Amino acid sequence: MRLEDLNYFLAVSEAGHVGRAAERVGQTQPALTKGIQRLERELGLQLFDRTAKGMTLTSAGQAFFMRAQHVRTHLDDAIKEASDLSLGKIGLVRVGVPPNYAETFFGDACAELLRLRPAARLSVMSGLNDKLRAALRLGDLDLCIGALTEHDAEDLEQQPLFNDSLHIVAREGHPLFAVPRLRLVRLAQAGWLLPGSHVSARQRLEARFADAGLPPPWLVIETDSTIGSLMSVLLRSDLLGITGDLTLSRSGHGLRALPLGEGMWPRTIGVATRKGAYLSPLAQRFIELLKEAAPSQP
Repeated sequence: MRLEDLNYFLAVSEAGHVGRAAERVGQTQPALTKGIQRLERELGLQLFDRTAKGMTLTSAGQAFFMRAQHVRTHLDDAIKEASDLSLGKIGLVRVGVPPNYAETFFGDACAELLRLRPAARLSVMSGLNDKLRAALRLGDLDLCIGALTEHDAEDLEQQPLFNDSLHIVAREGHPLFAVPRLRLVRLAQAGWLLPGSHVSARQRLEARFADAGLPPPWLVIETDSTIGSLMSVLLRSDLLGITGDLTLSRSGHGLRALPLGEGMWPRTIGVATRKGAYLSPLAQRFIELLKEAAPSQP
């Protein structure tokens, strides 16, 4: 099996069209067509259904696509490892970090890495857990920072950094602070500023509402970032939000956690990498620096 044929197959699978795939890989359409036909002959399988609109994976093609992605990612790892060795262990670290941590311990770790390894380079993706873990699994990141989880993490290695419990928060002077013995049911009519539905923090909140027999929180503003970027909205309204201890202590001035046991979730922030994937010496050193820079626990 030729490596270029595998690359052509992946490109057409992702693009759904030979022409668009040819542009992506910088080859001619006939070259991609011949490569896929050659691959199908070698496998003895029909990988695509050809239609007037493009190329659609068959069930066999879909199964092969999942395996081929895995092979391609591990091959990329092997190339990176060889490159690191040839460059004397100097290279690039690709890391994902949520916006609320980018300006705290993460910045300290970056500065220290560049002090120790002046030739090192960092590529930083900012986003929430769902976006970062998807990029990590695709091989677009070497590591990402975020809340550790036991759910859907069988393919990941996770190393703890520090504890950062989530809280339901509101502005100082919010009417809910005057409610004696506040209960979750009183929050059912409140408006909320929340991250997207695939973010674990929101899923935890919605699960707690469901466990209490309540409808989902009334979503007024949905954001693809943390509430830090929209802090002024919470400070100027009666909307509720969710955030961690670190954000609340460092940039949440004017916000308070509601005095509600059901409105707090213990969680651990850590570093995730792909299980079994190659991790360069530079990336390993950066993880050590993240652990050193992480907030100390009380």
